[in-house]
Amino acid sequence: MQLLATMMITSSLRVAVASSRFVAGARRAGSLTLSTSSPLSLNIRGGDKGDADGLGRVEPPALSSREVSSPAFASASAKREDKRYVTLADPAPGSPFHYAFPVHSLEAAKEFYGNVLACEEGRSSEKWQDYSLHGHQIVCHWVGNDYRCVDYYNPVDGDEVPVPHAGLALTVEQFHALADRLRKAGVHFIIEPHLRFRDAPGEQWTMFFKDPSGNNLEFKAMTKVENLFAKYNVD
Repeated sequence: MQLLATMMITSSLRVAVASSRFVAGARRAGSLTLSTSSPLSLNIRGGDKGDADGLGRVEPPALSSREVSSPAFASASAKREDKRYVTLADPAPGSPFHYAFPVHSLEAAKEFYGNVLACEEGRSSEKWQDYSLHGHQIVCHWVGNDYRCVDYYNPVDGDEVPVPHAGLALTVEQFHALADRLRKAGVHFIIEPHLRFRDAPGEQWTMFFKDPSGNNLEFKAMTKVENLFAKYNVD
């Protein structure tokens, strides 16, 4: 029995070492499953086909029927806490959004984003500047003095909304505080701060304005925060 146990441990160690080597070589692997005597199995698919980055993927182990029926996995929120359920629809805490856009002047962008919107400066070079927009990384790229954003428009609840645009979903209190700050700074609103989708699940405060290069910004605030991703037909 002791000899058999020793052989099983040695075999498990060899499999663990082999699995790490195969992960590194997942690009060349077609389809491979490595299992030990434990419930954990490691599935590796080659990245030559189907992966945008060409890298292999390490797939999570399938849940057993006992795990699925347990109270810990009874709700979607509990599932999101498990690393096997992390998706882009439910980003992990601390995963800020990154957005880079063109500007005609870094100095004008600095005055607007750094002073008017009070964004903290980050890295910079002669042709670009990072800012923290409420913890999200935005980057102004200088592309020439003649640049101005080309606008398209789409009707939304009676307003001609400019696209493309970017911004933040704030609390109602933050929204009105920002609106006051912008008014005092003399910022021109394309769409004045107002309530739209009144009495609907998507009811929200919204406002639109431009940065000095003509890039469109929208800041909004749901009257019910939990309805930010409410699914319903607006029409």
